[in-house]
Amino acid sequence: MTKRTKEILNRLDKAYGTEPICYLNHETPWQLLIAVILSAQCTDARVNIVTKDLFRKYDTLEKFANADLAKLEQDIHSTGFYHNKAKNIIACAKKLVEEYNGEVPETLEELTGLAGVGRKTANVIRGNIYNDPSIVVDTHVKRISKRLGFTKEDDPVKVEFDLMKALPKDHWILYNMQIITFGRNICFARGPKCPECFLQDICTSGDKK
Repeated sequence: MTKRTKEILNRLDKAYGTEPICYLNHETPWQLLIAVILSAQCTDARVNIVTKDLFRKYDTLEKFANADLAKLEQDIHSTGFYHNKAKNIIACAKKLVEEYNGEVPETLEELTGLAGVGRKTANVIRGNIYNDPSIVVDTHVKRISKRLGFTKEDDPVKVEFDLMKALPKDHWILYNMQIITFGRNICFARGPKCPECFLQDICTSGDKK
């Protein structure tokens, strides 16, 4: 780890703390899995509004596995892409019930074998449920990691591997959580608040103002 990387992480720790935070409301691993599936192309705030009622209506994994597709589509309509999401949630729930006794698996291979689960979703589960060091690459992480010079890639998998090389393992989970907050409050995609940024003096971005 370079001196500059260490300084960036120290400042992020100071600004946002070192306690892991999950922005999606859930009480069980399978609820988090469904919430993350719903979060594709949708804000966490919207997902939390939807799952508040959704997890009351479908209070067991079996109810999701046996859900009526049209009714589930209606229940999650406001999260967008509801046709695919509903179909994937039902298929995912069925596989968890039938092959995993209702438990959410831990490995990347098993998780990505579930309907609607890619590397990003799998890494959210691994990090939040199993505390398995993993890097979640969302839009904030990709954008800001490029601005900070940790990667030049656009492909999320390539960004993930670049970050695995650049960052110490004890910050893999934390980095994503800190960068989400940083991206929402300071380092916007358009018009970042550079004068207010605590990383301005060590940021190498061409977007810097």
